[in-house]
Amino acid sequence: MKILGLLRHAKSDWDDMSTRDFDRGLNDRGRRGAKLIGDHIREHGVKWDLVVASPAERVRRTVEHAFPGEEPEFDERLYLASSETIFETITDHAGDANTLLVVGHNPGLQEVLFDLVKPENENELFDTASAKFPTATYAVFECDIDDWAQLKKGCGKLVYFARPRDLDPELGPEH
Repeated sequence: MKILGLLRHAKSDWDDMSTRDFDRGLNDRGRRGAKLIGDHIREHGVKWDLVVASPAERVRRTVEHAFPGEEPEFDERLYLASSETIFETITDHAGDANTLLVVGHNPGLQEVLFDLVKPENENELFDTASAKFPTATYAVFECDIDDWAQLKKGCGKLVYFARPRDLDPELGPEH
């Protein structure tokens, strides 16, 4: 069995509309959310053998606030990647890792959820995650595989799901 984690970047900064999408950082809410979810991930107990991330600025800042001192492997393919591209990237980077965390963007991360979990493995966590996969959301899957090269649709079960709003109501949806 392999453990796959997904972390969506935290809330991005839209103050300067002249900044291209790839270069947008985080706003104050995003920095707070990234730190909070990072603390929660460490407390959750999965030790990530490998972290692979999109090189977009908001992802870099999310990693910086969530995991100070951590140096992920950045892969340009993860910028706004589809589920298929995320699967390929995992296979290319994973090597002998038993636990792998991908930090990236929607809609691709939510597509991974739909692709990994077959209908008979859907549960309450899946229902919550499938409704919305907001910024700084963290999800953990158990994948019924021995090698990352076997990663395919339907091989996973969602076993953990947390959003910043679950940890601090002030980080819930803005009204």
